[in-house]
Amino acid sequence: MMDWITFLALFPIGIAIGFLASLLGLGGGVFMTPLLLLGGFVSTQPDAAGTSVAAVVFTGISASIAYFRRKVIDVRIGLSFMPTAIAGVFLGKAIIASVNPSWLTVAFGVFLLYPVSMMLLGRTPKDAKARLKGWSSGPRYYLLIAVIGLVAGVVTKLFGIGGGTVFVPSLVVLLGIDIVTAAATSLFVMIPIALISAITSWQAGTLHWALALPLILGIIIGAQIGPRVGKSIPKKRLRQVFGIVLLYAAANMIYRGITQL
Repeated sequence: MMDWITFLALFPIGIAIGFLASLLGLGGGVFMTPLLLLGGFVSTQPDAAGTSVAAVVFTGISASIAYFRRKVIDVRIGLSFMPTAIAGVFLGKAIIASVNPSWLTVAFGVFLLYPVSMMLLGRTPKDAKARLKGWSSGPRYYLLIAVIGLVAGVVTKLFGIGGGTVFVPSLVVLLGIDIVTAAATSLFVMIPIALISAITSWQAGTLHWALALPLILGIIIGAQIGPRVGKSIPKKRLRQVFGIVLLYAAANMIYRGITQL
């Protein structure tokens, strides 16, 4: 049975997350996972990640439809990522089954420090512009594609964040791909790996639909609002403010995980 109090609490939060995600260029999972865990909605990191990634599926679908219409998704590169990304989801599943959930909480807190540092600088992973020469073709290119896909799949399953924080900077920095194409392709790849991750989480009992549904509905609405009003908001300052919020969440997750070991 739906807990309407919880629904009414999470629905506006979902709108806020969708709004912020569309403004900051980050996946909503970096907000949802710590929210669910630190807010007491779930008791373990796998439960938070499993519920969060269900909402990430819809973020990926919604954004990919828009990017398909603009014809900026590199389908060839996206498809080349998918085999190892999907394998990474199952590797992440095996890690969850064999690792103390408290260590996963600590790991996610540490992982959060990466987007936190970017946001405090007023940037996002999409702002990367360098390129690692010599890796954009040949055997090393395919090896790099395989490794990036595997890492993104593992991150998606462990932390419920969609893998965009791995894909986008990797595509731009390591492969020299245009930033818009990188972002669009990342969202395209996100759909199947987030979907498979959500299915495996549902099978494991760590996907809580009563929590995911209000977040999904809110995110869909918030993601439409953000682009319409975003032009009037100084994005650099907004990123810095929420970088501080995420830093607080990261510190709390690390502390929570360590004290539960």
